[in-house]
Amino acid sequence: MTSASTAQSANAGGSADEPTPADRAAGPATSGGRGRIPAIVRRRLDTVDAHLGRGQAWLATGVVVVIAAILRFVGLSGPNGKIFDEIYYARDAYGLIDRGVEWNYKDNGPSYVVHPPLGKWLIGLGEWAFGYQDAETRISVPGHLVTTAPEFGWRFAAAVAGTLSVLLLVRIGRRMFRSTTLGCAAGLLLALDGFHFVLSRTALLDIFLLLFVLAAFGALVLDRDARRRRWTRALEAGLDPSLPGRAGRPPSTWRDWPWWRLAAGVLLGCACAVKWSGLYFVPAFAVLVLLWEVGVRRSAGVRRPWRDALLDELPWLLAAGVLMVVTYVLTWSGWLLGDDGYYRLASRYPNAPGLSDTPVIGPLINLWEYHKAAYGFHTQLDDPHKYQSWPWQWLLLGRPVAFYWSGDGNCGAPSCASEILLLGTPLLWWSFLPALAATVWLGLARRDWRAGAILLSAAAGLLPWFWFALDGRTMFSFYAAPAVPFLVLAVVYVLGAIISPAPAPAPAVGTAAPPSVEDTSDRRLVGGIIAGAYVLLVALCFGYFYPIFVGRLMAYADWSARMWLDGRWI
Repeated sequence: MTSASTAQSANAGGSADEPTPADRAAGPATSGGRGRIPAIVRRRLDTVDAHLGRGQAWLATGVVVVIAAILRFVGLSGPNGKIFDEIYYARDAYGLIDRGVEWNYKDNGPSYVVHPPLGKWLIGLGEWAFGYQDAETRISVPGHLVTTAPEFGWRFAAAVAGTLSVLLLVRIGRRMFRSTTLGCAAGLLLALDGFHFVLSRTALLDIFLLLFVLAAFGALVLDRDARRRRWTRALEAGLDPSLPGRAGRPPSTWRDWPWWRLAAGVLLGCACAVKWSGLYFVPAFAVLVLLWEVGVRRSAGVRRPWRDALLDELPWLLAAGVLMVVTYVLTWSGWLLGDDGYYRLASRYPNAPGLSDTPVIGPLINLWEYHKAAYGFHTQLDDPHKYQSWPWQWLLLGRPVAFYWSGDGNCGAPSCASEILLLGTPLLWWSFLPALAATVWLGLARRDWRAGAILLSAAAGLLPWFWFALDGRTMFSFYAAPAVPFLVLAVVYVLGAIISPAPAPAPAVGTAAPPSVEDTSDRRLVGGIIAGAYVLLVALCFGYFYPIFVGRLMAYADWSARMWLDGRWI
């Protein structure tokens, strides 16, 4: 990749979808002649594929993903036994694989669960492949593919999800910033985040929620590029966007359907089928789609971009919503098609109001009643917990969650400690708030669509929890997991701005000339050194805290040295 393409991180492809004065001065998008598009319009409709070599980009992506995979899979079986909420999810996952529903083997009856099944289905696939064991219920099942330590089986899917999310962030960052270097920086920072790392090595649900939300966002970024290429082709073919009705819009065949947007609907359905908090991203992503569709029409020269965008795109948004609901319901197929699920048959729960055994519609009615009961559980969850925290503490690392603790073992010191602490890499996490503030400022100054997409997505993952905090609901820092990739993108967006300043406007008569090429190159060199030094410091910080991310046995004094915020981290 050339230095020029690397430096496009903060300003390539135009700052925003809003037309600039230069755009307005350029006149209509096309003069009616075939292939005649003003350069300013072609630039604004341009996409990343025309700028970056795919071979080099995939090689660099592979290096980052291999690093992430090695970190997540090496030593995945330790510590032994179920840690933190693995005691629930690993057991529920085996019940899904064995009986199609979460099952309480100790009492030989269906389990009452308050989270949808998809994340547990994925955990269960690892147990099916590599084996499962439960000392309390004396269940020991060899793997269908390979028999390993049982912990590897129930943690395998989480490690895969964590590695895939690093891959997705590299590709999303590359496409958004038009820089393979910055895309890889985003993936590497996520790979070296202790919070993401610990979730990637534990059989909890949040890493799967993060994966599906990020995948849905990536699908929408691809949809944005596909729609812009569609308009470019139409303009090159002689489309006059000022014409009313269908005459002023690109032709629409089945090949031109927004397939990536529909895929995002399926992925959001999967996110909600892991945890209901995936719903928070649905309105945010819908707003992004509408804003991007309005922007492409403005860039093309459509006279009424808002009206046309609403008329053209709302049906597709509704179709994506239908796919989301259908996907969600399908993940409950084990519950719907069998008779063993909790609340599945009214005859087994005579004291539960609203249940029905009516054929076909009865299971759906009972599923709705089950959801009402689970929602009631969530809204009334206010019991105090040692590791609970409030949303305003999360980005400050005010109260991380201890997943595992042991003082046993021989470490060569009088007192030993072994802990797995769900703690974000401090240098990275303490950069999030300054990066968000800088992203707001840069986004407004440059009218940059990328800043808006990052901020809106991060807000969808964080702000709803502030509302629930007003009711005193018990919550934990891992609720912030789906927002983490977007917080990392905010950091990388600012690094890109440091490396490459926004293009200077043409000087007015009698004013100083813009900076020379040499001055710009010096700025990029210094900015690149700053960004590289930051990533290196994050890596060193991750390495320092690595022992308390994996439960390594160490001297108590060494463990205590890593408890930076005194009692808040203990």
